[in-house]
Amino acid sequence: ALRARVPDAAAAHVVNNGAAALVLAATALAAGREIVISRGEMVEIGDGFRLPDLLVSTGARLREVGTTNRTDVADYAAAVGPGTGCVLKVHPSNFRVTGFTRAARTRELAALGVPVVVDIGSGLLAPHPLLPGEPDAATELRAGAALVTASGDKLLGGPQCGLLLGDAGLVGTLARHPLARALRVDKLTLAALEATLTGPATPTETALTADAGELTRRAERLADALRGTGVDVRAVACAAAVGGGGAPGVELPSAALSLPEPYAAALRAGPRPVVGRVEAGRCLLDLRAVPPEEDEPLAEAVRRARTACRAAEG
Repeated sequence: ALRARVPDAAAAHVVNNGAAALVLAATALAAGREIVISRGEMVEIGDGFRLPDLLVSTGARLREVGTTNRTDVADYAAAVGPGTGCVLKVHPSNFRVTGFTRAARTRELAALGVPVVVDIGSGLLAPHPLLPGEPDAATELRAGAALVTASGDKLLGGPQCGLLLGDAGLVGTLARHPLARALRVDKLTLAALEATLTGPATPTETALTADAGELTRRAERLADALRGTGVDVRAVACAAAVGGGGAPGVELPSAALSLPEPYAAALRAGPRPVVGRVEAGRCLLDLRAVPPEEDEPLAEAVRRARTACRAAEG
């Protein structure tokens, strides 16, 4: 199923998460050798997880090149030598550096004569019109990456797993490495991943491509119905973030129900918890994250929250 979705990959392998995919690649390619990486890509993601610590734990040595904001292909070329295991290019998937910046392209790095591993992070398999700046597996492989690593549970919208796509010989070596058994996934994960790849649109894709005009109409209908029951609610325009370790800084036009701030806690504590966000003293329920069939359950949760808020005031 992965090969069908990414024909540019000669082979594919699946492990238990995105970090595991990178650990397996670094261990097999660079244990006791050097990984050449830009200083601007030595990232930290959630829960204090730092990429340099992960890579060093494999027994590889890090050869940092360039600066935080600018790293040219010449910086990599000067560092590559007999001790190089691979060049690693990492997508900073939860932040952006803007202004006076430069990053070497995969096509440039592939000409250096050593394996290029590209960690795209989010699991986008092919270009997406709404995410023109987000790297994808197909494009990176066409540009000459020997291996692409990614998560299956972010933009792809599948189960937690790590994807390895690329050169058949390299992927085969990784799949036969002793560490691969410790990182393997179970049958349920493989079944869920296959269903994600071959089935209907995932909730992630549906939310990403939702029509802003229809979101506005839904918000107005819900607001009108809730005001009739005494709720202080307004339909408002808002901006939705893609989030989930993908497309940092990208905002999508959306619509939300705007409620008094105390509703945020009351909704979370309800029998069917609803999580909104608080902006400018109001609780926003962004409908881009709510399937249309959940509109009535959402309205019922708001009505219950109104009762809880009034009881707290009394």
